[in-house]
Amino acid sequence: MKELLHYIVSKQHHKFRKTVDWNLGEEYSAKGLTPVERMTDRFERLTAAETPVILPNEKICFIRTISNIPDCFTEKEWEEIKSKHYIHELGYMSNLSPDYENIIKIGLLEARKTADEYSRRSIDAIIGLADRYKEEAEKQGRDDIVATLNRVPRYGATNLREALQFFRIIHYALWLEGNYHNTVGRFDKYMYPYFKKDMDAGVYTLDTALELIEDFFLSFNKDSDTYIGVQQGDNGQSMMLGGMDEDGNEVFNELSKLCLKASNNLLLIDPKINLRVNKNTPIEVYELGTELTKAGLGFPQYSNDDIVIAGLEKLGYEHNDAVNYTCAACWEFIVPKVGADVANIAALSYPKVIDEVIHEDFEAAETFEDFLAAVKRRIQIKCDEITENVKDLWFVPSPFMKVIMSVDDIGVGGKYNNFGVHGTGIATGADSLAAIKKYVYDQKKFTRAQLVKAVDEDFANDSDMLAVLRYEAPKMGQNDDEADKLGCALLSYFADALEGKKNCRGGIWRAGTGSAMYYLWHAAEIGASPDGRRKGEPFGTNFSCSIYAKIPGPISVISSFSKPDFSRAINGGPLTLEFHGGMFNNDDSISKVARLVKSYFDMGGHQLQLNAVNAAAMRDAQLHPENHLQLVVRIWGWSAYFVELDKEYQDHVLARQEYTV
Repeated sequence: MKELLHYIVSKQHHKFRKTVDWNLGEEYSAKGLTPVERMTDRFERLTAAETPVILPNEKICFIRTISNIPDCFTEKEWEEIKSKHYIHELGYMSNLSPDYENIIKIGLLEARKTADEYSRRSIDAIIGLADRYKEEAEKQGRDDIVATLNRVPRYGATNLREALQFFRIIHYALWLEGNYHNTVGRFDKYMYPYFKKDMDAGVYTLDTALELIEDFFLSFNKDSDTYIGVQQGDNGQSMMLGGMDEDGNEVFNELSKLCLKASNNLLLIDPKINLRVNKNTPIEVYELGTELTKAGLGFPQYSNDDIVIAGLEKLGYEHNDAVNYTCAACWEFIVPKVGADVANIAALSYPKVIDEVIHEDFEAAETFEDFLAAVKRRIQIKCDEITENVKDLWFVPSPFMKVIMSVDDIGVGGKYNNFGVHGTGIATGADSLAAIKKYVYDQKKFTRAQLVKAVDEDFANDSDMLAVLRYEAPKMGQNDDEADKLGCALLSYFADALEGKKNCRGGIWRAGTGSAMYYLWHAAEIGASPDGRRKGEPFGTNFSCSIYAKIPGPISVISSFSKPDFSRAINGGPLTLEFHGGMFNNDDSISKVARLVKSYFDMGGHQLQLNAVNAAAMRDAQLHPENHLQLVVRIWGWSAYFVELDKEYQDHVLARQEYTV
């Protein structure tokens, strides 16, 4: 395993890569091919052009040897498409959780019986590539791989290794087709029957099963640098572990433990582990999760079943679908098999709303209640603009994705077609409101005109006001009831503004607490803010306090950020905590952090992620990246290698709050 790990980390497998110089858009346009014909033809060409490569000693094979995927459309065609439709991100399908359970059980030939022409061609193409992999395995004398590929993906898996190989082929095919942010779903739920069968039969010991899981985990890291994202590492390979099943039974099992252990042993950013918990989750599970946090991977990310399931049901999800929720690429809650939600279609900036209010409505707001009413009105206006802007949503057809979803045509929609909207900069927004209430309306320390002038001048001419607003004003994260109450109000206004609205696919709109990359992007849209944040400074990442706020410690943070009614903002978005890595040198640190995590969920929190950071190591990595190739940090809903990030994201991680317990 160490040899294979080194082979992949040192990128030796990149020597097998090549690029293709195909101008498919022009060719397809000249031929007048439809979108589904283009996707099918491209997939057939790509699978035919791939070179089967089996790495030394690997058990789970399939790697990309073609590093680029030519677009199916010309720029002019995209312009025409966008003139008629709303195109989300790249226009290709993303952030879905396929029905891995069913396809691994029945095999592609069984699925082919009811597939349309284009899906059948896609199935034939990937089976053809699997056959060529089997031929390569025969040449190398790898009888074990030959035996696996004799079965899958044509037929359903009969054991754990076949099931893992089947998954790898499906996952590989989705990326090769052009889909992205392809998630893993509830891995320990649908893969457990194969694991249990082999363990009961004595095929594996826990140690040998762990070796196989580690080999499988390595497969996520072979091609991930070719996957699309805002930054390297933002690839959506999100795996969910634990949680309740349809009957209320706990899913977390021995396979779940091996997954956590495999991540801890490999120290790689993929797959990104999510862990579902609830009021009955024993402290031992939190401790296992904290061991992974200690390793510095930035995961697991935790989700609270008691809040999430009820929140999804409140939005109209049937119980058996809600209870099987998983996470999209980052944190957004999606439903496997039947869900076609677009969980990250837009974002609302609370600080921008408040910036507009202080510049346009401040003078007319005689009381703070008047000011809040103006904020609520503008949130409604912004949400109306967002919902009006998204019309005639269209995706490029995906013949292979269509095969492995349990709906008629995932391109048209699914059982659930809801749209999620992020709410960004909540601490900056709430802190700004708290400062305005205290110093303008209650104490009358500053006039409206003075505050607006100072904000517009970036506090350059009023250092005294800056110090008061920045360091003395109430802040979310201090367990200050006034600031926290205003944060809850912002979230409630956001939910109110989206409630009852229908989208163009017949679904609803979901408010959320995430921020994604907007903690930089939205911060750049405005100047300084009334909380003492200066121009150019970012918001806190995700659902978290401002990066410069004076915070007593993590207990006050979880107290502040567990107060909202998350059932009204259930799109997802975790509280993010940064811990100093040296804290874990203490013997009782694992137990303390585990209890802290459990406390947040006992208080009613819905999602949480933790980062164990070492500022000195990160600063040295900026100077000497070659010495820190596996230094991992959490960015928003995903982890990345620090040295592969743009400097603005590196600097944000360095600037975040660091806690100890």
